[in-house]
Amino acid sequence: MCRRLLRALGACALAVGAAASSAAGAAEAYPSKPIRFVVPAAAGGPTEIVTRLLAERMTQSMGVTVIVEAKPGAGGNIGADAVAKAAPDGYTILMGTIGTNAINQTLYKAMPFQPLKDFTAVTQVVSYPLVVVVNPKLPIHSVADLIAYAKAHPGKLNRASGGSGTSMHMSGELFNEMAGVQMQHIPYKGSLPALTDVIGGQADLAFDSLVIAQPLIKAGKLRAIAVTGPERSPAAPDIPAVAETLPGYAMTSWIGVFAPAGTPRPIVDRLQQEIARALADPRVREQLQSQAADPVASTPDDFARFTADETEKWAPVVKASGASVS
Repeated sequence: MCRRLLRALGACALAVGAAASSAAGAAEAYPSKPIRFVVPAAAGGPTEIVTRLLAERMTQSMGVTVIVEAKPGAGGNIGADAVAKAAPDGYTILMGTIGTNAINQTLYKAMPFQPLKDFTAVTQVVSYPLVVVVNPKLPIHSVADLIAYAKAHPGKLNRASGGSGTSMHMSGELFNEMAGVQMQHIPYKGSLPALTDVIGGQADLAFDSLVIAQPLIKAGKLRAIAVTGPERSPAAPDIPAVAETLPGYAMTSWIGVFAPAGTPRPIVDRLQQEIARALADPRVREQLQSQAADPVASTPDDFARFTADETEKWAPVVKASGASVS
């Protein structure tokens, strides 16, 4: 009986060793073909801009082509679901957002995937504030003006966003709640169409990416009244923070990399190391910071904890807003 037990234990040890050897071997051979970054948002938005910067640098350092594929729709759920169901081999990865991997779990009644279970966190890439912009024809020049106007015209202001569940959507919901106002939300398929309608007067204002809005602000097509971070952005120091008028308000959006659940840890670590190396490149950092994006490069474990905390943080905001998507 002892011999049988020893043989069983030996077989188990061999199996564990073989599995570890297989994972290590996969990591050593990785990558051996192109890697696909899925961006679950419209082309031309901040997520795609950041992803293309990374992809260019990673193509150089990893020796394989890193492809960027925009796959928008359903608040990012279409692209995210495609990655969740992909092979966990490190060749299909998600450039996830605060929407796809934190907010949507509460916002959507039926999710095709579970963000905290169906992905392996790799690293947070950047964080960035949004900017509150209004149509220049409106008599709104500050956060105080916006609150006063919204209270004088309850339910009349239309607030455009890049889509339901996005940081652009929820930053406005948080503002509504904290300022005690009611602004109607209009979701669009991306930042560019949302801002185009604010310029054209079909919508009155938007909480959107400073990266995308800044050229339009400089051209006088939009008026910036505040940024949503806890303090002013170094990229736009003349624009006040919402918190200067509405103490305690803060909305910092983020972008991060996720792999399908079950991706071997050595491959996850390799991806994290390559992304961290790209973010340490002075040219990449300068390009990101010029667009109000702060490089992060967290560890997989830290990013997993951060994502869980963000999911918990935004759940009550979504519920309090009454926002829900079938």
